[in-house]
Amino acid sequence: MSLDVRPATAFDDVRALVGPKSPAANVCWCLSYRLPSKVNNELRGPARGEYVAGLVREDPPPGVLAYEGGEPVGWAAVAPRANTSFARNRKIPHVDELPVWSLWCIRVRPGHRKKGISHELIAGAVEFARERGAPAVEAYPLDNRGARVDLTMAYPGLRRNFERAGFVHAADTTSVLAGHPRVLMRLDLR
Repeated sequence: MSLDVRPATAFDDVRALVGPKSPAANVCWCLSYRLPSKVNNELRGPARGEYVAGLVREDPPPGVLAYEGGEPVGWAAVAPRANTSFARNRKIPHVDELPVWSLWCIRVRPGHRKKGISHELIAGAVEFARERGAPAVEAYPLDNRGARVDLTMAYPGLRRNFERAGFVHAADTTSVLAGHPRVLMRLDLR
């Protein structure tokens, strides 16, 4: 498998991974942790896609995409924590005052799963953050302890995948998703 992970600067490719089937839908686009909830709730239908179109033109773009043979097959959202709702999240603690980056969503398209793409996305997101001066990257994956996880709710990733990428447990959280606790995992880049 020839996989290439690069910055998410192509709007159509981001839309293929995180855009809803119907442009009028008020879901996803991977905006819920990127925006204050009031703004996220006010962005309706096509305005959500237009907002993301603006993000892919910014520096840094909103994350990374994985390509297999030129086709977009995976997405990872990564940004400075200060630019996300994790800066204010009461359920996910701040370990220290380091200006860390947050990696909070990993998505692999159906038909491309079980090929190691999520591992490549984590590595690509870390490299993306490192190149932009991140001192550390945090993730808030599910600590599912081997239990099955509904794929729709597995977007934060699984603890063991982050451990495999060199992240270490930095703190417990009071956040629970799909019945599984989320843990704060960190990879120091200094």
